[in-house]
Amino acid sequence: MVVGDASLDIDLLVIGAGPGGYVAAIRAAQLGQKVIVADKATVGGVCLNVGCIPSKALINSAHHFESMQHAAAYGLSADNVSVDFGKVQEYKGSVVNKMTSGVEMLLKANKVQIFKGEVMFINENEARLFNDQEAPRYRFKNCIIATGSRPIELKPFPFGGRILSSTEALSLPEVPKSLVVIGGGYIGIELGQMYSKFGTKVTVLEGADTILPGFDKDMSQLVVKKLKKANVEIVNGALAKSAEQTDKDVTVTYEVGGEQKSVTADYLLVTVGRRPNTDGELGLDLIGVKVNERGLIEVDDQCRTNIKHIYAIGDIVPGAALAHKASYEAKVAAEAIAGLPSKVDYKCIPAVAFSDPECASVGYTEKEAKEKGYNAKSSKFPFGGNGRAVTLNGADGFMKLIHDADTGLVLGAQIAGVEASNMIAELGLAIEMGATIEDIALTIHAHPTLGEITMDAAELAMGHPIHTLAPKS
Repeated sequence: MVVGDASLDIDLLVIGAGPGGYVAAIRAAQLGQKVIVADKATVGGVCLNVGCIPSKALINSAHHFESMQHAAAYGLSADNVSVDFGKVQEYKGSVVNKMTSGVEMLLKANKVQIFKGEVMFINENEARLFNDQEAPRYRFKNCIIATGSRPIELKPFPFGGRILSSTEALSLPEVPKSLVVIGGGYIGIELGQMYSKFGTKVTVLEGADTILPGFDKDMSQLVVKKLKKANVEIVNGALAKSAEQTDKDVTVTYEVGGEQKSVTADYLLVTVGRRPNTDGELGLDLIGVKVNERGLIEVDDQCRTNIKHIYAIGDIVPGAALAHKASYEAKVAAEAIAGLPSKVDYKCIPAVAFSDPECASVGYTEKEAKEKGYNAKSSKFPFGGNGRAVTLNGADGFMKLIHDADTGLVLGAQIAGVEASNMIAELGLAIEMGATIEDIALTIHAHPTLGEITMDAAELAMGHPIHTLAPKS
């Protein structure tokens, strides 16, 4: 590769190789573009390296450990069950390596050039790519910015030592004896509950009146019930004020109900949201890309910025900061660049928390649907009425199906229970295709499966449930 001021020509420069960037690069290459994707880290972004994938690997290990401790409930005997957390981390690492190496293979197979390093715009049509060995200059016809986000760092709780972001929390060398979590959103609850299953004494400080504020309260209450059973302390209405750490522990001072309190633990995990990576040396201000007061890039329905040949996707644009949203936008942007009429249509974006039990939602809640003018009704089917859920010891859960009483159209769904993350896709498809509750009820679902819960919820909505009692008028 040439180093110096002579620019190399490329059709598309993709900045960031996470679930937005790598998907955009592959789709653009499929459509005939000459593509280079640049990222200073390993391909896969936060999601595959220090987010979605490694956290789910640790959560899976924690679930297995918990099951082994309660093996007698299944007629099994497992004595002296213990955790080798070093081996758990090795397992996590192997999962991450399989996923990232797989993505790298796919990029290369699609003839996408990979550059490991940083990017700085020179002007609207050129950028400098650089690392310790080289600094080539590229002239591009189009560019997709997919730089993702990072954990928000609060001034009273700077990351370092025993104050952790989600990134460090995934790579602890040992199971901590105690952990304080600031923030009861999905990241804080997923990681806090995971460590509690390994035996950590966890305290969650949440400013709102409930954890998992993005989900209906009857969903989050099932998680609260499980957390309390595991001796996790949840402090709602808490305002974290300060932290003092030593080489052995950290003491967090917080205020609740006008009273100042403190708690000491081995580590403090701060999970209060994520900040878009639009600052730094990328040079968006240099070329005039418009960024709002929250650091988000404003885009149109083809993910195009105010500069017509520069696009932005994922956590750096308005909307939910979700990997699957980024991947969806990636395909739209790549196809728009290729001249296809693709546009984003956020009719329904599923949201999932890998808590225990899992929580998943798609489309409207009943309240939201009514606010939109629908004659919305809901049916709530219990997991306890499903044979497969009972065999999985997962009877504690429910599916709430929202439909329009005038047309029967499926408008939304909320699921709290075992495998909710895998069940929500059918409801997303139903909303996207304009299916009715009758369409779902008439679809034969295999037995015994959790999928039958969807059919049962639809039959309940129609007034003739088989596996539960119809509510009295």
